[in-house]
Amino acid sequence: MSLLVVGLSHRSAPVSLLERASLGQDAQVKLLQDTVAAEPATEAAVLATCNRIELYADVDKFHAGVAELSTLLAQHSGVGLDELTPYLYVHYEDRAVHHMFSVACGLDSMVVGEGQILGQLKDSLAKAQELHSAGRLMNDLFQQALRVGKRAHSETGIDRAGQSLVTFGLEQLARETPVDEWVRGKKTLVIGAGSMSSLAAATLARAGAAEIVVANRTFDRAERLAQILNDGDTDVTARAVPMESVPGELARADLAVSCTGATGLVLTGADIARAVEGRTPETTVLPQARPVKLPQPAAGEDACPLDLGAVQQGFSVAGEAAVAGMDAATLEQHAAWVDNGSVDRRVSKEAELISALAQTAATVGRIPERRRPEGPSDVVRAEPVLCLLDLAMPRDIDAAAHRVGGVRLVDIESLAEASADAPMASDVDQVRRIVSDEVNAFGAAQRAAHITPTVVALRTMAADVVAGEIARLEGRLPGLDDKHRAEITQTVRRVVDKLLHAPTVRVKQLAAEPGGAGYADALRTLFDLDQETVAAVSRATDEKGPRA
Repeated sequence: MSLLVVGLSHRSAPVSLLERASLGQDAQVKLLQDTVAAEPATEAAVLATCNRIELYADVDKFHAGVAELSTLLAQHSGVGLDELTPYLYVHYEDRAVHHMFSVACGLDSMVVGEGQILGQLKDSLAKAQELHSAGRLMNDLFQQALRVGKRAHSETGIDRAGQSLVTFGLEQLARETPVDEWVRGKKTLVIGAGSMSSLAAATLARAGAAEIVVANRTFDRAERLAQILNDGDTDVTARAVPMESVPGELARADLAVSCTGATGLVLTGADIARAVEGRTPETTVLPQARPVKLPQPAAGEDACPLDLGAVQQGFSVAGEAAVAGMDAATLEQHAAWVDNGSVDRRVSKEAELISALAQTAATVGRIPERRRPEGPSDVVRAEPVLCLLDLAMPRDIDAAAHRVGGVRLVDIESLAEASADAPMASDVDQVRRIVSDEVNAFGAAQRAAHITPTVVALRTMAADVVAGEIARLEGRLPGLDDKHRAEITQTVRRVVDKLLHAPTVRVKQLAAEPGGAGYADALRTLFDLDQETVAAVSRATDEKGPRA
C-alpha cells in the first residue's frame, strides 16, 4: 500500500472555487466513509481548512486511486469533476509525505509560518480515528507531521516569517498603522465561537480592544468564549449575544470579524449599509495622483464631443475620470473625430490613447482604469467607520460590502492577493531542511516497518521448526531427562537465532533504503513463507491502535 494525496488549495485554485468546494462537517464524514469503502483505499483522512481541501489515503493502485479520490472530492464538494480537475494536485509516496510535513510547518499556508494548521491537523486525525478510517499509515503520518511542525516552530524562527491569518488580516485593515495601535480602544464584534473566531477574539483582546462582543448560533459557546476573555489577563470587556442581535451590535462596532460554518451569507450588503447609515466618517489626507492637464484647444476642437468646460480641473483621457457619465458610443465618436484630422496630433498628445480606449470600451462595454500618476497631491479621503474581516470559507460577508461607503472589507480573497508577494524569512530555508530530513527518516521507518511482518513470520516459522524437531527427538529418545532436553532445546534455538540474525538485520537495513520494498518479497520467496501468515502479523500490528 502507498500514500496518496489529492487536493486543492489557495496555491492551485482561485478563492471563488475554493469557496464553492468547501466541505461542511457532514460532507467530510461522508467523504471519509466513502473513501475507505472504495476499492483502491484502505484508510483515509481529510484536511479541510479555509484555504485547502485535501484527501489522504493509503491505496494499492496509483492511477485507480487518483481517479477514485478525484471523483469523490468532486462528488462531495458539489463542484463538477471537469471543473475541479484543472485545479487538483496529486502527491504520491515520499512526495505526499513531503507535502504533508510542509503543510504542518506552515510552509504551504497563505501566511507562511502560521501555527494554527497544527490544531487543524490534530482535529483531522481525531475525526479519522473516530470514524475508524485511520489505520497505521494515517496515524503515523499525522502524528509525525505534528511533531515535525512543533520542531520547526521550536528550532527556527519560522514564526517571524508570518503570523496567524487573523493577525495578517488585521494588518491589511490597519494598513501602515501597527495592529496594536490600530485596534486599541475599538469596539469589536466577533461572529462565531470556533477555533478561528476564538483566535481572533484573543488577538483583539491582547491588542487592546475596548470591547469584544461574541455572537454565535449556539449561545452557550458564545458565553463560554466571552467568559474566557473576561478571565484573561487583559482589560477587555467581553459579552455574549445571540445571532439575532448581530445587526444592532454591528451598528455600534468599529470592527467586526466573522468566521462561522454557515453555508450562506451571515452579513448581506444591505445589513452592512444599514449598520453604517448615519455615521460620519473621519477624514484623512492621503496622496493621490495628479490628473493630466488637458492640452490647449487647437483649431477645430469646438466640434469635440467631450465637454471641455466640465473638466476645468483637468483629467487623464486614459482614466475613468475622463469619461465619467460618458457612454461608449460618445467615446467612439470622439475617437473618430480625432482620427479624421480635426485635431493636430502634435497638440492632442492623447489621440492614440483615446482611440485605443474607445476600441476597448466598444469590446468590453466599460472604460478601464488606466490612470498614470504624475506625483502626489494632497486630497481629503474619508476613513472607514466600519472595518470587516471575513475569515470564513465559504464567505460570511457579502462582497458587496466593498461598494458600501464608509466600509473597508478584507476577506480570504484579498488576503490571498496580499500574501502572494509577502517576504520570506531566512528561517524558511532551515525549515525546508528539517522537512527534508524528516521525510527521509519517515520513509526509512515506514519501509523498515513494511518488512517487519515478514521478519516476524520468518522467526515464527523457525520457532515452529525447532519445536517440531524437539518433539521428534523426544519420540526417538523417550528416556531423555529434563535437564538434557532443556540443554538440547536451548542449543538448537541458539543455532537458529545465529543463522537468522545477520540476514534479518541486514534485510531491515536494506529495506529502509529507497527502493527497498522488494526485499520483503525476496525474503518471502526464499523461505517459502505463507502470505496469509505475513498478513496476519500485519493485521495484529494494526489492531494495537495508534502509536503514541
